[in-house]
Amino acid sequence: MAERPEDLNLPNAVITRIIKEALPDGVNISKEARSAISRAASVFVLYATSCANNFAMKGKRKTLNAGDVLSAMEEMEFQRFVAPLKESLEVYRREQKGKKEARKDKDKKADSEEQDKSREEDNDDDDERMDEEEQNDEDEVDN
Repeated sequence: MAERPEDLNLPNAVITRIIKEALPDGVNISKEARSAISRAASVFVLYATSCANNFAMKGKRKTLNAGDVLSAMEEMEFQRFVAPLKESLEVYRREQKGKKEARKDKDKKADSEEQDKSREEDNDDDDERMDEEEQNDEDEVDN
């Protein structure tokens, strides 16, 4: 796992951005307060991960999934966050599904274009062969 306790902290830039987005304009936050919030957020993430891991272990799995995290939130008595998390999860899944479908469409289009190019190259090769055969026929007639 982590070698030092600091390795478990969330990135300061991310924490600072979240804090700034949460506060109204013109409100400043001290460096100490920012550090305290960062530590609290890190502890929360570690605790939530540990609880979610317990649910995964009960299910005899090594991989945490969204259901484990939602169950952990309820166990930690953060029920009021479960509904917004479920909504965010659905939005995320729809976005991923859309990206996946767009990628498939792009791949199909690329495959189609490759087939078209291959057909064109085959036709060009056929045309060249026919031209060569005609040239050979003309050469034979001349001789």
